[in-house]
Amino acid sequence: MTSETKVAVVTGAGTGIGRAAVLSLRRAGWRMVLAGRRREPLEETAAMAGGGDMLVVPTDVADPDQVHALFARIGETMGRLDLLFNNAGMGTPQVPMEDLAVEDWKRVVDVNLTGSFLCAREAIAIMKSQNPKGGRIINNGSVSAHAPRPDTVAYTATKHAITGLTKSIALDGRKHDIACSQVDIGNADTPMAGRMKHGVPQASGEIMAEAVMDPEHCGEMIAHIAALPPETNVLFVTIMATKMPFVGRG
Repeated sequence: MTSETKVAVVTGAGTGIGRAAVLSLRRAGWRMVLAGRRREPLEETAAMAGGGDMLVVPTDVADPDQVHALFARIGETMGRLDLLFNNAGMGTPQVPMEDLAVEDWKRVVDVNLTGSFLCAREAIAIMKSQNPKGGRIINNGSVSAHAPRPDTVAYTATKHAITGLTKSIALDGRKHDIACSQVDIGNADTPMAGRMKHGVPQASGEIMAEAVMDPEHCGEMIAHIAALPPETNVLFVTIMATKMPFVGRG
C-alpha cells in the first residue's frame, strides 16, 4: 500500500504541532483527516496543506459521542484508517497545586488522557477489522512525561499517564498488527509553548528564557515514524530544542 492510499487523522490539527504534522504528512502523500475543537483553524491548516480531499471534522476529544462520530465519519468517507496522531492537549493556569481548581484538573485529564484513550479506542476498532488490517498510533507525550515544570501538576500527571497508555497500546495492539509510538517534545515554538523564549519559571525559582525550535521538525518526526514499515516501531523518541534546560540539575 502506498502513502497515497493511506489515511491519517490528527487531533488538535488547527495549530502548533498538529498543524506541523498535517503539513508533513500531506507532503508525504497521506490522505488527511483534521480534528479539533474549532473549525476555522482546521480550515486554515487544510488550506495550508493544499486542500483537496482532506476531511475537516470539528471534534472535542473529551466528548465520547463526538469522538465516536469522528471515527464513524472516517470509516464512511475514507474507508480505512492507517494512522492516528493523538496530539490534542492543554494545560492549566500555572499556579501552586493547592490553588488549582478541581475543574481545571478534570478538564486537563479529560482532554489529554481520556481524549487520547477515546481516540485510540475508536482507531483500534477500525484498524483491527480493516483489510489489510493494522495501523499505527502516535501519542504526543512531552518532556513533561519525564520531568515536571514548576506548578504544572495536571499537565505533568497526564503526560506521565500517556506513557502508560502508549505501552499498553503497543502491547495490546500486537495481535492486531497495530504499532504505538510516543513522541516527547520539548520547547517547540508554538502558541502553547512559545512563551518559553520570553522567560518561564525554573526549578530554582528563577525566571529564564529558554531555547525553542521550529515545530516543523516535530511534524517531520511524525511523518518519519508514520512511514516505517509495519514490522518496525519507534516506541519512544524525544525531540527538543538543543539548548533547553532539560538534561541537567534544576
